[in-house]
Amino acid sequence: MNGIENDTQPLNTAKKSIASRGVPSDESVYLPRHDSEELRSFQDKNENITRNTWNVDEVANFIFSKKYQPKYYEIATGFLKLLCEKSQVGGEEIAAYVNTNGISKATFYNRVLPRLKRVGMIKVERDTLVAIESKRKFRPMRISLSKTFGNYFMKIGDSWLAIVDDVRSRNEKQMKL
Repeated sequence: MNGIENDTQPLNTAKKSIASRGVPSDESVYLPRHDSEELRSFQDKNENITRNTWNVDEVANFIFSKKYQPKYYEIATGFLKLLCEKSQVGGEEIAAYVNTNGISKATFYNRVLPRLKRVGMIKVERDTLVAIESKRKFRPMRISLSKTFGNYFMKIGDSWLAIVDDVRSRNEKQMKL
């Protein structure tokens, strides 16, 4: 034959299966076991939430695991603590933080900052300014803490509590009948 083989199988008959690559790390959150020694207690034995709150280090561990991503965790917690002190930082302050702590710019701007923004822990705002003398536009950055992360998880938690309460109340009604 002239180099062309005749394939008798029709096209698109390959068996389709779900790719098992897992969740991309950019879109994942670290959730250790609820009874792990990594977590400080958040509920009592009757599943009632306790009044203690986790600090910045403990919350950041859910985004950058101290166990699996120690460098990102260290950078993120340091930056979040800076934001807790100042409530809002600009480009100069961010650059100073990166330089004084010996952090790689690529790591900070390409890994840590985008992840904190994506999960809703920080809010990044930019102003468009035009320099009068050169008519050049520039967009200075302002970063502040955001409630989105907390609201996101509260919605998940509240929804789950409502589901559990609904199931338990239905079971109680059936037991009384």
